[in-house]
Amino acid sequence: MEYTVLVRMNAKLFLRDPESSELGRRIVRQSIRLIADIGFEEMTFRKLADRIGTTEASIYRYFENKHRLLVYLVAWYWQWLEYQVLFQTNNLTDAREKLERVLRLLLLKDFSLAAASSDDIDIMALHSIVIQESSKAYLTHHVTQDNKEQLFKPYKDLCSRIAGIIHEYRPHYPYARSRASSLIETAHYQAFFMQYLPSLTDFGADPNHPAGNDDRLLSFLRHLLFSSLETKNV
Repeated sequence: MEYTVLVRMNAKLFLRDPESSELGRRIVRQSIRLIADIGFEEMTFRKLADRIGTTEASIYRYFENKHRLLVYLVAWYWQWLEYQVLFQTNNLTDAREKLERVLRLLLLKDFSLAAASSDDIDIMALHSIVIQESSKAYLTHHVTQDNKEQLFKPYKDLCSRIAGIIHEYRPHYPYARSRASSLIETAHYQAFFMQYLPSLTDFGADPNHPAGNDDRLLSFLRHLLFSSLETKNV
């Protein structure tokens, strides 16, 4: 079954809605591929303009700067992921099964089930950006102002959604939001370390068996989640 997710973005993230024009859509989609290819630090609006055959000035009509563009892309991903959590757990009744599905979604283990919803967004490339660059969206001196403008609401909503499932599994668990956010961050940091700083993980990258490392990371996340939820003295 094919379907498309319509992601409504905070208007304060852009100067002109990129989804309102063909050029804007190309800016978003090609910026994902460019950042995935060369990294956020090396990415510039000039390089992006060259890639899509336009001018820097035309990109600045949509986004104030490249940091705002990064926040836009990361926020889009969080909203897309929250929808996947809702969609793929909607017909499940067992809370543990829902949490198992969440863990797989955090690692995109079931990407084939969600691929049709990408609306020609390269989800795998965007997932890679989230792993490598997403902390740069909020580790800034203006994080407080950005937060007041609700630029991080999609991430908060995702954490709240996962926390709600945690409470289904264990209603009186006192750290559901902290567990949800730390679970997301751990999934992404460990995936990053696994690829670039393997001595910081127990899942050193093995190019011959990448799926095996992903499975071990999934097992670690499962242990992290359920061992904390099932601790008797919490």
